[in-house]
Amino acid sequence: QVQLVESGGGLVQAGGSLRLSCLVSGSIFEVGNLAWYRQAPGKQREIVARMPTTGSTTYADSVKGRFTISRDIAKNTVYLQMNSLKPEDTGVYFCYGFLKHTSRDIFRPYWGQGTQVTVSS
Repeated sequence: QVQLVESGGGLVQAGGSLRLSCLVSGSIFEVGNLAWYRQAPGKQREIVARMPTTGSTTYADSVKGRFTISRDIAKNTVYLQMNSLKPEDTGVYFCYGFLKHTSRDIFRPYWGQGTQVTVSS
């Protein structure tokens, strides 16, 4: 069974920083795209940062230059470093992985449960 578990959310003042972590656990044969999404109250879920298997990482325009997605393969962990946080960054942040469970499996989307980030003004 594959699980994605986020941590690192919390309350921070505007201008502050947080680092979110996403531990990918379970039997994984192959990792495809990885990403972070967020959902603000009353709004649709939106992609924040994406790390493809090949090519460059991409970011939403609203977070470019402030957020950085990274991965530690040895720790099976994906990170989202968030700097210069703004109140509009408030929301629930979700980790996403497009993963293959076994060699005979197909790639499937997996989601974490989300972690709350609140930025006060």
